[in-house]
Amino acid sequence: MIALAGTVLLLAGCGQNSDPGAGASPVGKTFLSTSVSEDGKPKQLAPKTRVRLQFTDDGRLVADAGCNSMQTTVSTKDGKLTLNGELASTAMGCPGPQQGQDQWLAGIISAKPTWKLDGSKLDVTAGSTTISLTDREIVEPDLAIDGTKWALSSVITGEAASHQAGSEKAWITLNGERVTGSTGCNDFQGTVARSTGKLTFGELATTRRACAGEPAALESQLLKGLKGEMTYEVDGSTLKLRFSGGGLDFTAVR
Repeated sequence: MIALAGTVLLLAGCGQNSDPGAGASPVGKTFLSTSVSEDGKPKQLAPKTRVRLQFTDDGRLVADAGCNSMQTTVSTKDGKLTLNGELASTAMGCPGPQQGQDQWLAGIISAKPTWKLDGSKLDVTAGSTTISLTDREIVEPDLAIDGTKWALSSVITGEAASHQAGSEKAWITLNGERVTGSTGCNDFQGTVARSTGKLTFGELATTRRACAGEPAALESQLLKGLKGEMTYEVDGSTLKLRFSGGGLDFTAVR
Protein backbone atom coordinates (compact mmCIF):
# COMPACT_ATOMS: atom_id res chain seq x y z
CA MET A 1 0.00 0.00 0.00
CA ILE A 2 1.12 3.54 -0.73
CA ALA A 3 -0.17 6.21 1.62
CA LEU A 4 -2.05 8.89 -0.29
CA ALA A 5 -4.59 11.49 0.78
CA GLY A 6 -7.81 9.51 1.06
CA THR A 7 -8.30 5.84 0.28
CA VAL A 8 -5.53 3.84 -1.35
CA LEU A 9 -5.58 0.51 -3.17
CA LEU A 10 -2.45 -1.21 -4.44
CA LEU A 11 -3.40 -2.54 -7.85
CA ALA A 12 -2.57 -6.23 -8.08
CA GLY A 13 -0.18 -7.53 -10.68
CA CYS A 14 -1.10 -9.82 -13.54
CA GLY A 15 -2.31 -13.32 -12.79
CA GLN A 16 -3.31 -16.37 -14.74
CA ASN A 17 -6.70 -17.95 -15.25
CA SER A 18 -6.04 -21.60 -14.41
CA ASP A 19 -9.04 -23.01 -16.23
CA PRO A 20 -7.71 -23.45 -19.77
CA GLY A 21 -9.83 -25.31 -22.23
CA ALA A 22 -12.99 -25.02 -20.14
CA GLY A 23 -16.37 -24.23 -21.67
CA ALA A 24 -18.34 -21.26 -20.44
CA SER A 25 -16.12 -19.02 -18.35
CA PRO A 26 -16.69 -15.76 -16.43
CA VAL A 27 -13.20 -14.53 -17.33
CA GLY A 28 -13.19 -11.26 -19.24
CA LYS A 29 -16.67 -10.31 -17.99
CA THR A 30 -18.23 -8.23 -15.23
CA PHE A 31 -21.37 -9.32 -13.37
CA LEU A 32 -23.84 -7.41 -11.19
CA SER A 33 -26.04 -9.03 -8.55
CA THR A 34 -29.76 -9.36 -9.17
CA SER A 35 -30.61 -11.30 -6.00
CA VAL A 36 -29.02 -12.93 -2.95
CA SER A 37 -30.36 -15.80 -0.87
CA GLU A 38 -29.28 -17.24 2.48
CA ASP A 39 -30.71 -20.46 3.91
CA GLY A 40 -33.21 -20.47 1.06
CA LYS A 41 -34.56 -17.02 1.93
CA PRO A 42 -33.97 -13.68 0.14
CA LYS A 43 -31.24 -11.52 1.64
CA GLN A 44 -31.62 -7.75 1.37
CA LEU A 45 -28.48 -5.78 0.61
CA ALA A 46 -27.90 -2.26 1.91
CA PRO A 47 -29.99 0.35 0.05
CA LYS A 48 -28.67 1.40 -3.38
CA THR A 49 -25.95 -1.26 -3.39
CA ARG A 50 -25.28 -4.43 -5.35
CA VAL A 51 -22.46 -6.95 -5.62
CA ARG A 52 -20.10 -6.42 -8.55
CA LEU A 53 -17.68 -9.16 -9.64
CA GLN A 54 -15.19 -8.45 -12.44
CA PHE A 55 -13.08 -11.30 -13.82
CA THR A 56 -10.22 -9.66 -15.69
CA ASP A 57 -8.42 -11.17 -18.67
CA ASP A 58 -5.16 -11.20 -16.69
CA GLY A 59 -6.56 -13.50 -13.99
CA ARG A 60 -7.79 -11.12 -11.29
CA LEU A 61 -11.09 -10.93 -9.46
CA VAL A 62 -12.16 -7.36 -8.63
CA ALA A 63 -15.15 -7.26 -6.28
CA ASP A 64 -17.21 -4.74 -4.37
CA ALA A 65 -20.52 -4.60 -2.53
CA GLY A 66 -21.23 -0.90 -2.85
CA CYS A 67 -18.38 0.70 -0.91
CA ASN A 68 -14.78 -0.55 -0.89
CA SER A 69 -13.17 -2.40 -3.78
CA MET A 70 -11.13 -5.56 -3.22
CA GLN A 71 -9.07 -7.67 -5.58
CA THR A 72 -6.58 -10.50 -5.96
CA THR A 73 -5.60 -13.15 -8.50
CA VAL A 74 -8.08 -16.01 -8.76
CA SER A 75 -8.46 -19.49 -10.26
CA THR A 76 -11.78 -20.61 -11.75
CA LYS A 77 -10.70 -24.24 -12.13
CA ASP A 78 -13.16 -27.07 -11.44
CA GLY A 79 -16.11 -24.72 -10.99
CA LYS A 80 -14.64 -23.08 -7.89
CA LEU A 81 -13.28 -19.61 -7.19
CA THR A 82 -9.95 -20.03 -5.44
CA LEU A 83 -8.07 -16.89 -4.42
CA ASN A 84 -4.35 -17.08 -5.10
CA GLY A 85 -3.37 -14.39 -2.60
CA GLU A 86 -4.58 -11.96 0.03
CA LEU A 87 -7.38 -9.59 -0.86
CA ALA A 88 -6.07 -6.05 -1.37
CA SER A 89 -8.78 -3.57 -0.46
CA THR A 90 -9.46 0.11 -0.30
CA ALA A 91 -10.15 1.41 3.19
CA MET A 92 -12.77 4.05 2.65
CA GLY A 93 -15.00 4.74 5.63
CA CYS A 94 -18.49 3.38 4.91
CA PRO A 95 -21.83 3.61 6.72
CA GLY A 96 -22.39 0.71 9.13
CA PRO A 97 -24.51 -1.55 6.86
CA GLN A 98 -22.12 -1.13 3.94
CA GLN A 99 -19.04 -1.77 6.09
CA GLY A 100 -20.56 -5.03 7.26
CA GLN A 101 -21.52 -5.90 3.69
CA ASP A 102 -17.90 -5.50 2.58
CA GLN A 103 -16.84 -8.03 5.23
CA TRP A 104 -19.67 -10.38 4.25
CA LEU A 105 -18.62 -10.35 0.57
CA ALA A 106 -14.94 -10.84 1.45
CA GLY A 107 -15.95 -13.89 3.47
CA ILE A 108 -18.00 -15.32 0.59
CA ILE A 109 -15.30 -15.01 -2.06
CA SER A 110 -12.59 -16.23 0.34
CA ALA A 111 -14.51 -19.45 1.10
CA LYS A 112 -13.74 -21.12 -2.26
CA PRO A 113 -17.33 -20.72 -3.50
CA THR A 114 -18.63 -22.70 -6.45
CA TRP A 115 -19.68 -20.89 -9.60
CA LYS A 116 -22.09 -21.78 -12.40
CA LEU A 117 -22.45 -19.78 -15.60
CA ASP A 118 -25.58 -20.19 -17.72
CA GLY A 119 -25.50 -17.79 -20.64
CA SER A 120 -25.41 -14.30 -19.13
CA LYS A 121 -26.33 -15.49 -15.61
CA LEU A 122 -23.76 -16.41 -12.95
CA ASP A 123 -24.47 -18.04 -9.58
CA VAL A 124 -21.79 -17.97 -6.88
CA THR A 125 -22.51 -20.22 -3.89
CA ALA A 126 -20.74 -20.58 -0.54
CA GLY A 127 -22.48 -22.75 2.05
CA SER A 128 -26.14 -21.74 2.20
CA THR A 129 -25.53 -18.39 0.46
CA THR A 130 -26.04 -17.88 -3.27
CA ILE A 131 -25.36 -14.63 -5.10
CA SER A 132 -27.17 -14.52 -8.45
CA LEU A 133 -25.61 -12.13 -10.97
CA THR A 134 -26.12 -11.09 -14.59
CA ASP A 135 -23.62 -9.86 -17.17
CA ARG A 136 -23.05 -6.14 -16.60
CA GLU A 137 -23.55 -5.35 -20.28
CA ILE A 138 -27.18 -6.47 -19.94
CA VAL A 139 -27.95 -5.01 -16.50
CA GLU A 140 -26.05 -1.76 -16.99
CA PRO A 141 -25.24 -0.97 -20.64
CA ASP A 142 -22.48 1.53 -21.38
CA LEU A 143 -23.67 5.12 -21.02
CA ALA A 144 -23.01 7.70 -23.72
CA ILE A 145 -19.84 9.64 -23.01
CA ASP A 146 -21.52 12.84 -24.27
CA GLY A 147 -24.17 14.55 -22.20
CA THR A 148 -23.51 12.47 -19.07
CA LYS A 149 -22.42 14.21 -15.88
CA TRP A 150 -19.36 12.29 -14.65
CA ALA A 151 -18.42 12.72 -10.96
CA LEU A 152 -14.82 12.08 -9.92
CA SER A 153 -14.45 8.83 -7.97
CA SER A 154 -10.72 7.97 -7.96
CA VAL A 155 -7.34 9.46 -8.83
CA ILE A 156 -4.80 6.95 -10.19
CA THR A 157 -1.14 7.61 -9.41
CA GLY A 158 1.30 4.98 -10.63
CA GLU A 159 -0.10 1.67 -9.35
CA ALA A 160 -2.31 3.15 -6.64
CA ALA A 161 -5.88 4.45 -6.72
CA SER A 162 -7.00 7.04 -4.16
CA HIS A 163 -10.41 8.35 -3.19
CA GLN A 164 -10.80 11.63 -1.33
CA ALA A 165 -13.82 12.60 0.71
CA GLY A 166 -15.84 15.10 -1.28
CA SER A 167 -14.42 14.05 -4.65
CA GLU A 168 -17.97 13.48 -5.94
CA LYS A 169 -18.37 17.29 -5.95
CA ALA A 170 -15.85 17.41 -8.79
CA TRP A 171 -17.33 16.52 -12.18
CA ILE A 172 -17.05 16.88 -15.95
CA THR A 173 -19.50 16.82 -18.86
CA LEU A 174 -18.41 16.31 -22.46
CA ASN A 175 -20.39 17.58 -25.42
CA GLY A 176 -18.65 17.22 -28.75
CA GLU A 177 -15.55 19.41 -28.66
CA ARG A 178 -16.48 21.12 -25.38
CA VAL A 179 -15.86 20.09 -21.79
CA THR A 180 -17.40 21.80 -18.76
CA GLY A 181 -17.14 20.89 -15.12
CA SER A 182 -16.24 21.72 -11.55
CA THR A 183 -13.28 20.98 -9.34
CA GLY A 184 -15.55 21.05 -6.32
CA CYS A 185 -14.39 24.61 -5.72
CA ASN A 186 -14.08 26.32 -9.12
CA ASP A 187 -15.98 25.87 -12.37
CA PHE A 188 -14.11 25.32 -15.63
CA GLN A 189 -14.61 24.92 -19.37
CA GLY A 190 -12.47 24.21 -22.39
CA THR A 191 -12.00 22.25 -25.59
CA VAL A 192 -11.37 18.57 -26.18
CA ALA A 193 -10.35 16.82 -29.42
CA ARG A 194 -11.15 13.19 -30.16
CA SER A 195 -9.74 10.24 -32.04
CA THR A 196 -10.44 6.52 -31.67
CA GLY A 197 -10.23 5.71 -27.96
CA LYS A 198 -8.45 8.97 -27.16
CA LEU A 199 -9.23 12.45 -25.85
CA THR A 200 -6.94 15.46 -26.01
CA PHE A 201 -7.79 18.29 -23.61
CA GLY A 202 -6.83 21.87 -24.37
CA GLU A 203 -6.24 24.60 -21.79
CA LEU A 204 -9.09 24.89 -19.30
CA ALA A 205 -10.44 28.29 -18.23
CA THR A 206 -11.46 28.33 -14.55
CA THR A 207 -13.14 30.67 -12.14
CA ARG A 208 -10.91 32.16 -9.45
CA ARG A 209 -12.42 31.27 -6.11
CA ALA A 210 -9.83 30.77 -3.37
CA CYS A 211 -9.60 27.10 -2.35
CA ALA A 212 -7.85 25.70 0.70
CA GLY A 213 -7.21 22.33 2.31
CA GLU A 214 -8.68 19.21 0.69
CA PRO A 215 -10.67 21.14 -1.98
CA ALA A 216 -7.45 22.80 -3.14
CA ALA A 217 -5.61 19.46 -3.30
CA LEU A 218 -8.48 17.87 -5.20
CA GLU A 219 -8.61 20.79 -7.66
CA SER A 220 -4.89 20.47 -8.31
CA GLN A 221 -5.17 16.73 -9.00
CA LEU A 222 -8.14 17.12 -11.33
CA LEU A 223 -6.77 20.00 -13.39
CA LYS A 224 -3.36 18.31 -13.61
CA GLY A 225 -5.06 15.19 -14.91
CA LEU A 226 -7.19 16.93 -17.53
CA LYS A 227 -4.25 17.95 -19.69
CA GLY A 228 -3.14 16.73 -23.09
CA GLU A 229 -3.77 13.35 -24.68
CA MET A 230 -5.16 10.31 -22.86
CA THR A 231 -7.07 7.13 -23.55
CA TYR A 232 -10.66 6.76 -22.43
CA GLU A 233 -13.08 3.89 -21.79
CA VAL A 234 -16.74 3.87 -20.75
CA ASP A 235 -17.55 0.79 -18.67
CA GLY A 236 -21.25 0.89 -17.81
CA SER A 237 -21.62 3.93 -15.56
CA THR A 238 -17.86 4.47 -15.20
CA LEU A 239 -15.58 6.66 -17.33
CA LYS A 240 -11.88 5.82 -17.15
CA LEU A 241 -9.24 8.27 -18.35
CA ARG A 242 -5.64 7.05 -18.49
CA PHE A 243 -2.38 8.87 -19.24
CA SER A 244 1.30 8.25 -18.61
CA GLY A 245 1.79 7.56 -14.91
CA GLY A 246 -1.84 7.78 -13.83
CA GLY A 247 -5.44 8.52 -14.59
CA LEU A 248 -8.88 9.55 -13.37
CA ASP A 249 -12.03 7.51 -12.81
CA PHE A 250 -15.51 9.03 -12.90
CA THR A 251 -18.96 7.67 -12.06
CA ALA A 252 -22.13 8.80 -13.81
CA VAL A 253 -24.46 11.02 -11.80
CA ARG A 254 -28.02 9.73 -12.22
